[in-house]
Amino acid sequence: MNVTVRLAQQPQADELLGRSPLAALVGMLLDQQVPMEWAFTGPLTIAQRLGHEDLDAHEIATYNPEEFVALLCEKPAVHRYPAAMAKRVQQLCQFLVAQYDGDAGALWKDVATGRELLSRLNALPGFGKQKSQIFLALLGKQYGVQPQGWREAAGLYGEEGSFRSVADITGPESLEQVRATKQEVKRAAKEEKAAKEAQAKAKVRA
Repeated sequence: MNVTVRLAQQPQADELLGRSPLAALVGMLLDQQVPMEWAFTGPLTIAQRLGHEDLDAHEIATYNPEEFVALLCEKPAVHRYPAAMAKRVQQLCQFLVAQYDGDAGALWKDVATGRELLSRLNALPGFGKQKSQIFLALLGKQYGVQPQGWREAAGLYGEEGSFRSVADITGPESLEQVRATKQEVKRAAKEEKAAKEAQAKAKVRA
């Protein structure tokens, strides 16, 4: 795998994400409750603190848990919740070692359909349906991994020309567009919730 991505908005971090399947997976795992650039810079930070140019699933899977937590907690922290994320990263790597001999790229190598790939992603520790669909869309849109029906399996995130997730980030401008879309979705959800609550109160009064 050797592609050009701009997910971290930081050249060295993006270079790693473009060539390392495990780095891309770990970045996606970290992408919650922190800015996307922070999450996708995480793999480089972890690799550097381990003294390597890439991540190794076997090494991380067997790393002393307390020491690995300390590694991610070291300032600047890898995540807003570095201790919890250290555990998740280790669980992910342990799963990859057990199921794919530590080769993250084997997840999508020779996969036949988008539905099959989504099922494999869903099985990963820390990957729910939404995260799996976003990563599937990212693989299809930016990494050239396009099994039959991948857009459909990725749901709304697979739509061409959308700006819904990290899958659509190719630079600073698209990052702002994705942020704007997310804010709009949150606003709409908040309004819908308020409307339902008002409707429920009206029924009670009636």
